Amino acid sequence: MQQGQYIDGRYKIIKNIGSGGMANVFLATDLILERDVAIKVMRYDFSNDSDNIRRFNREAMATTELNHQNIVPVFDVGEDEDYYIVMEYVDGLNLKEYIQEKYPIPYHKVIDIMSQVLSGVEYAHSKGIIHRDLKPHNILLNQKEQVMITDFGIAVALTENSITQTNSLLGSVQYISPEQAKGSISSVKSDIYSLGIILFEMLSKEVPFDGESAVSIALQHFQKEIPSLRTFDPDLPQALENIVIKATAKDPRHRYSTAAEMRKDLMTSLRPERSQEEKYVIPIEKENLEETIQMKPITAAVADPSLPKTYSTEKPGQEQAVERVEETPQPPVNPVPYEPEKRKKGKPWWVIFALLIIGFSLIIFYVTSQPATIRIPDVKGMTEQQAVRTLEGLNLNIGEIQEEPSEDYDRGEVTRTSPQVNSSVKERAEIYLFISSGQELYPVPDLVGQDIEKARQELNDIGFTVEEEGEASSEYEEGRIISQNIQPGEEVLPSETTILLTVSTGEPAFDLRDLSNYSRQGVLDYAAERGLLVDIMESYHPSIPAGIVISQRPAAGTKLRAGDNLSVVISLGPEQVESESSEEPEESEIEEELISSTVSVTIPYVANMREESEEDSDEPESNSSESPNAVEIYIEDVNHDLSTAFRSFTITQDTTVEFNLQLRPGEVGTYRIVRDGEVLEENTVTG
Repeated sequence: MQQGQYIDGRYKIIKNIGSGGMANVFLATDLILERDVAIKVMRYDFSNDSDNIRRFNREAMATTELNHQNIVPVFDVGEDEDYYIVMEYVDGLNLKEYIQEKYPIPYHKVIDIMSQVLSGVEYAHSKGIIHRDLKPHNILLNQKEQVMITDFGIAVALTENSITQTNSLLGSVQYISPEQAKGSISSVKSDIYSLGIILFEMLSKEVPFDGESAVSIALQHFQKEIPSLRTFDPDLPQALENIVIKATAKDPRHRYSTAAEMRKDLMTSLRPERSQEEKYVIPIEKENLEETIQMKPITAAVADPSLPKTYSTEKPGQEQAVERVEETPQPPVNPVPYEPEKRKKGKPWWVIFALLIIGFSLIIFYVTSQPATIRIPDVKGMTEQQAVRTLEGLNLNIGEIQEEPSEDYDRGEVTRTSPQVNSSVKERAEIYLFISSGQELYPVPDLVGQDIEKARQELNDIGFTVEEEGEASSEYEEGRIISQNIQPGEEVLPSETTILLTVSTGEPAFDLRDLSNYSRQGVLDYAAERGLLVDIMESYHPSIPAGIVISQRPAAGTKLRAGDNLSVVISLGPEQVESESSEEPEESEIEEELISSTVSVTIPYVANMREESEEDSDEPESNSSESPNAVEIYIEDVNHDLSTAFRSFTITQDTTVEFNLQLRPGEVGTYRIVRDGEVLEENTVTG
């Protein structure tokens, strides 16, 4: 197929992007939807083979059932001289290329990628579909590093022994499970083994088993122990290596039961509580000590001697196909002289009749003894006991029973079966049951010190409900979390949990002092004490002495926090008119050094009840209410005397006030506090 060629009048070929055992893959443009797509077209050498056409159609049907963000979706299936499948075009690298380019990959990134792979495989398994050919070449990463698995359909389209016409194992033998290498039927755990090998390669950049021929590699899969990853990376967490060890166990019974179980183990592998984990040791059962493993022979293809001795199932630049295994020549056998058979007498008719009866009986026995085909019933939502009774009542055997988290089914109820509901199986077939362990618990993260916006988004994504309350704090910046109502690490159901976060509103607020009568130095000292940014301006004033505050902004009593701005105007004194007769100032005009003495007084509030009458009423009703206290402050210093009130105000509660007296060194000043006409306090202050 050439560049510019059209398929079905809709898809225009751009270029070839890969070749496989059954099909060629092209980048094309969908002229109707105006988008790039990948098209898998049946190879020419398979086009006239009805078996392969059937497999190709089965592949298409299988892939259309898979709808998951980590599986490449199929858009269209058709025939235009050749059979084809139209899929989403993934612009990026395959995992093999990613490993070669990015190694060493950070542990958290390895976990993120493998978690996505396991999620896609878990979904396919829930649909009763086993991949059978998982390898880095079939795992794609787009530009956003989202993982997408391809070629699920090829796995379904294979025959039981997975042998192509070239006698090559489909896919790379470096990733197949021991049971696949021996020619046994693949299972969910075969995919898990392949995932373990892929994880090994992500952590080491190497495959655990390699060799010059497919047979030598296949033998290693069930004869050799997997190498220790610590030889490649001495700092690798043991919990992470343990996942590889368990996933690649030779005996499928010792592997993870499901991709979900492996994914759950993977997601917790870097937690602090697993940092001292011991190395996982695969159980050795007694019968395995005496067992001799025999491999089924991988025989050479002889149907078509014109075929090449090697045949590529990978796209260019990837692993080459498994080599053909030639039959070993047998030693010549001496011919036996032919002797004519002696003529025998004809058999009596009753012997022939008896043989016919026996033959018919054997045929009837064979037909009636074959197991019946049974359609798996829907047992979802049943208890384990109910499901077992239902399946055993149909003469089906119960395989492994596994627990898995579920949001749709209560604890103890069946979530799914494998094979899936409505699948056709033979009598006595094993059915795997998956039982709900309830909704998945999630450990509450430690959020103290984090930014509230980021933490809120993280919690909402998980499913938590978030509530917030503000609190002033000198320790945490504004917008940082001070505390949380649920301890970090506690496992809860996100959908049923509300987390209350206490968020810093910044430094505690305080009431700005009245800076009247403060000197410049007094203002600077106060601003430094409170962490305020002060701006000082100067101006002449006819009555306020030089060096004393004329005004301030904000006003006294305003709520401020450290870092806020304060502006004050300092008096330059009365504006002087220059005298022509004298250039030197008189001694009295020389500003003397003054001492600013701060006084702090708490004035108690006394409740006074006042009577009010309503004039509009025929019978006036007397209403009582509390009245404020009138307060006057008198001071005597260099600038004031006791004849005039320095400050006048009202209070409705106990109130603390501060004021300054400007005194010469050794001079005595006086202050007087009057409340509602009565002298509350009178004292002296020495400068």
